[in-house]
Amino acid sequence: MTPAPAGVVTRFAPSPSGLLHRGHAFSALTAHAAAREAGGRFLLRIEDIDTPRCRPDFVRAIFEDLAWLGVAWETPVVFQSQRADAYAQALRSLRDRGLLYRCFRTRAEVLDEIARAPHGPQAPFFSGPLDGDEEPRRLAEGAPFAWRLSVAAAEAALGGFGGLSFIDEALGEVAADPRRAGDVVLARKEVGVSYHLAVTVDDADAGVTLVTRGEDLIEACHVQRLLQALLGLPTPGYRHHRLIVGANGKRLAKRDAGETLRSFRAGGMTPETLRADLGAVAK
Repeated sequence: MTPAPAGVVTRFAPSPSGLLHRGHAFSALTAHAAAREAGGRFLLRIEDIDTPRCRPDFVRAIFEDLAWLGVAWETPVVFQSQRADAYAQALRSLRDRGLLYRCFRTRAEVLDEIARAPHGPQAPFFSGPLDGDEEPRRLAEGAPFAWRLSVAAAEAALGGFGGLSFIDEALGEVAADPRRAGDVVLARKEVGVSYHLAVTVDDADAGVTLVTRGEDLIEACHVQRLLQALLGLPTPGYRHHRLIVGANGKRLAKRDAGETLRSFRAGGMTPETLRADLGAVAK
C-alpha cells in the first residue's frame, strides 16, 4: 500500500444539486473536527460534474450554510467542473494500457441484464468489449457508449489483487476486492467522468490523507483502492461515520426540505443547538 503523505488533510465534498441537510452538516463537522484536532487542514470541494443538476445558487447556499455552522475552509475552493483535464489524463492513462473498454449498453439494458443474472439482482456487471466488427459498426453509427474499467485486465496488470487493502478507522485493515463492483463505468458522454475516478484523482491531487464520509460509501473503497493502484496514487485513511436519519428512520435526502440547514436558520435555530443535536460539536 502506498503511504499517504505526512500531516492530516480532510475534505468535505458536497454536490450543488440541492440544499445541505443535517446529514451533510454532520459529515462536514466530522471532517472539520478531525482536521482541527490534529492541527491539520480542511478542504472544501464542490462536486459539480453533473452539470444538468448543479446550480450556482446551491453553491452559494453551501458556502452560507458552512459559514453558519462555524466551518472554515481553505481557499481557493476546488470545483470538479474545472478539472476536466486531470480526469482526461487519468482516463487516457488507463485507456492506453488497455484497461478500459467501450460499453454500448444503455442504463436500462444494464439494469435488465443485472436483474437477469443467475446469482440474483445484486450480481456485479461484467460485460467486456464487443466481438468482431460490432464495435466498429456501432462507432460508425455514432452510437453512445461508456468507458468501463475491465476488472480482469486490471487484475492482470497488477498481478492479482492480493496486495490491495485500505485502512478504515473502525474496521482496521480491509482487503480490497474490486470484483465486488464489477466493471464500473468511469466516463460517459453526458458526464465526462464518474464519481469513482473524479474523487480518486481529486483526493490525491489535493493531498487528502483522511477521507471522512458516510458509512454507505465504504463499498466505494474497493473500486477507488484499485484506481489508486493503477494510477500510482497514494492511499488515504478512511473514517466512515454513521448516517443521520429522519424521523421515519430513513437516510436523509436533498428533497427533505424540512431538514435543510436553510430551514433551520430561518426557524431561528442556532448552530450550537444543531451541533449538539448531531453529537458533532466542532472544537
